[in-house]
Amino acid sequence: MPESIRFLLGNELQELSGFDPQMTVLEWLRTRVRRTGTKEGCAEGDCGACTVALGEVVDGAMRYRAFNSCIQLLPTLDGKQLVTVEDLAVQDASGESLHPVQQAMVDQHGSQCGFCTPGFVMSLFTLFHQPAIQATNGPALDRQRIDEALAGNLCRCTGYAPIVRAVVQAMEQAPVDQFSNRQEELVAKLQPLQRDSMLQLEFQGRRFFAPRTLAEVWELLRLYPAAQLVAGATDVGLWMTKQLRVFDTVISLCQVSELPRIERDEAAGTIAIGAAVTYTDALATLVSAFPEMRRMLSRLGAVQVRNAGTMGGNIANGSPVGDMPPALIALGARLLLSSSAGRREIPLEDYFIEYGKQDLQPGECVEAVVLPLPVAGQHYAVYKLSKRFDQDVSAVCAAFCIRLQDGKVIDARICFGGMAGTPLRARSTEQVLLGQPWNDETLPQVMTRARAALAEDYSPLSDWRASREYRLLAAQNLLRRFFLETTSTEPAQLCGPGQAGTRA
Repeated sequence: MPESIRFLLGNELQELSGFDPQMTVLEWLRTRVRRTGTKEGCAEGDCGACTVALGEVVDGAMRYRAFNSCIQLLPTLDGKQLVTVEDLAVQDASGESLHPVQQAMVDQHGSQCGFCTPGFVMSLFTLFHQPAIQATNGPALDRQRIDEALAGNLCRCTGYAPIVRAVVQAMEQAPVDQFSNRQEELVAKLQPLQRDSMLQLEFQGRRFFAPRTLAEVWELLRLYPAAQLVAGATDVGLWMTKQLRVFDTVISLCQVSELPRIERDEAAGTIAIGAAVTYTDALATLVSAFPEMRRMLSRLGAVQVRNAGTMGGNIANGSPVGDMPPALIALGARLLLSSSAGRREIPLEDYFIEYGKQDLQPGECVEAVVLPLPVAGQHYAVYKLSKRFDQDVSAVCAAFCIRLQDGKVIDARICFGGMAGTPLRARSTEQVLLGQPWNDETLPQVMTRARAALAEDYSPLSDWRASREYRLLAAQNLLRRFFLETTSTEPAQLCGPGQAGTRA
């Protein structure tokens, strides 16, 4: 069994063996190679102090993305380039020259205590290397895009305004640095590190596999039925760092050739998204088909989380507060499950049986999510309510999809997250809406009956995110908001008491 991984740390080749395969990138950086510029703040992928950049070859060129090293497993570096804050400055005969994003932080006084600064710098570095920035020679960015780029980095000192000014300064110049200048060299160094066979690691009884095909996944699940499957490990990484859970066997799905696929089939009227497709890679396809998803997707975690996390993983783990299942269930999505015994396709809502229990048979894995494309007369919306606007778990996530014909509702699908032990459809409420006119005149009567039906559909719990009363009232108000947004031009603040829609 091969027991080494190879990757670039900055510009230097690293070959590691004899390490715990559940070690995080952050632990390795700080305790093994003493790169202490990368900080540990929350150890759960929330604060961004541990942000690093991962570079890999895509279509013959280098692509850099930001990741939370505190929940990134060390074996996932295999075949990639790891860039930390120590790699950015350039040493030459005249001394040290800061990277443009570092210099901008200095010029704009974007750092005070400095603890979070390396993470901000690395987020700016990956923004500096975004294809859109490179292609247009450093365009001006609007505030929304800047905020989204920095949403995964928290700072208690500066108030963010100086950091935003640093972003503007860094992006005003041509996006050229030592990494863009050495792109051909880096591509040449990484290409020989790419594997065409499964990565296998073992250390003191702990195993890590990165199979290349679904057939290999199925065989591994036969040999190790208790194995933990991971894609981005944005959930499982927390189990390791916060709950101190240990797994005898971890199987990474990121290199499985069949799973990073996105297929849009106009003839069949579907979009199939593989289980290893990250949110970042799925976003353009989803938003092109369902523009109403854009607001929710931009608040799902942050850039670092979306670069690692996958729709398949979010579904497979079965969290009752996952944001994607309600949005997908309302659309009528189906789940493709596969094993050595074959494939089966089920409605996504049927996958969630009860809290902590999913319809996943022994040896099975999630292969893809299949979404129907929009049809004539369809109206769709997704709303997310949380205590913090960015980088927060939903108190309530609501998704509504209705189809109208001759002004009446002929199909209705409503799903909420955070209202029950699983993502759950509001079937009584759907029945109230079916056959009803969808216009301003029906608002009082239909909404009164629908709000009462929601109270039948759900008996939410109270927890630290929200009380039972808040959740139920918010759900009722979000239904009213959806009605208003699809029937009139009145502003969204007419959602009722508490203005439940203002954070959606």
